[in-house]
Amino acid sequence: MTTSLSSVIKKLLVLFLVFSGLYFAQEFLIPLCIGGILATLFLPFCNWMENKKIPKSIAVLACFISLLLIIIILISLLGWKISELLDDLTLIKQKAITAGNGLQQYIFNHLNISITEQFTILKKEQPSYSNIFQTIFGSLVSILASLILVFVYFAFLLYYRNHIKNFLLKLVTPSKREEMEQVIYNATRVSQQYLLGLSKMIVLLWIMYGVGFSIIGVENAIFFGILCGLLEIVPYVGNITGTILTVLIAAANGANPTLLGGIVIIYGVVQLVQGWVLEPLILGPQVKINPLFTIIVLVIGQLLWGIPGIILAIPLTAMFKIICDHIEPMQPYGFLIGEIQIQKKEIEFVEKLKKSIKTKK
Repeated sequence: MTTSLSSVIKKLLVLFLVFSGLYFAQEFLIPLCIGGILATLFLPFCNWMENKKIPKSIAVLACFISLLLIIIILISLLGWKISELLDDLTLIKQKAITAGNGLQQYIFNHLNISITEQFTILKKEQPSYSNIFQTIFGSLVSILASLILVFVYFAFLLYYRNHIKNFLLKLVTPSKREEMEQVIYNATRVSQQYLLGLSKMIVLLWIMYGVGFSIIGVENAIFFGILCGLLEIVPYVGNITGTILTVLIAAANGANPTLLGGIVIIYGVVQLVQGWVLEPLILGPQVKINPLFTIIVLVIGQLLWGIPGIILAIPLTAMFKIICDHIEPMQPYGFLIGEIQIQKKEIEFVEKLKKSIKTKK
């Protein structure tokens, strides 16, 4: 009994030290993890160019330029749609002022706090403009520095990938090297599968949300479609957040209850198609983490690394599951994290769907 209790305490202590290390080393680990995951996404493209006898440095440079172009296109697309949304800012601001005046009057009538006293309280609570400017400037500098590090890690991890792989193989005994090589391959593959699948999913969600919102007459439908699609980066929570924002802004623009109900219905239909059709076809079973642990790792990611932790939680957990599946003492943890085996009827449904798509092609 004493031995088992001591073993549990040691495991909890190791777990605490791991999480403490992840928290305190976040400034180093976040750019490294993002750069590494992006590098795995471009790995097939880089290998293809090198197989065509293109020098490695040129191949890595081409991958780097491609990544920059993708980021610039996404920022330009969002900026274009946000500029259209700002056209309605005056109307939203007027409605917000009206709502604020109504709230002030309500506080005066029910709490007997005059409007002058309310302004005095708010002025005390509000930070100074200099503090706001310093916070914003510091955040922008931090984001820029992290972005530069991401690009640096991305380029060098691609360039030195074989060197790093050989180092990992040297860490194990010769008899275990074949298994280690399989772990490395599966870990990089699951990251590629997740990122490529997520990219395809986001594009399809853009189309479905954009078409749906346009049909029911939502203002700036394309923008909200793009927003809801991009928030798919955060499973479960992201789409709900995007839909709530769409409903709130539509309500601020004077949308009637029918339109607001239509937005909710479109969200439900898209989620149904996504869960039963898109995810089995695009993401596949290897990336799947059961919903319970999806929520758990998202919460832990947010607590440890904030928003980057939420974005990185799923691919890093999928890689961790691959490692657990190949190390015998850790296999129960991989089983616990993984998705429950889908039923025979669901397998038959997915297979029929794949066959019908291939037939149409």
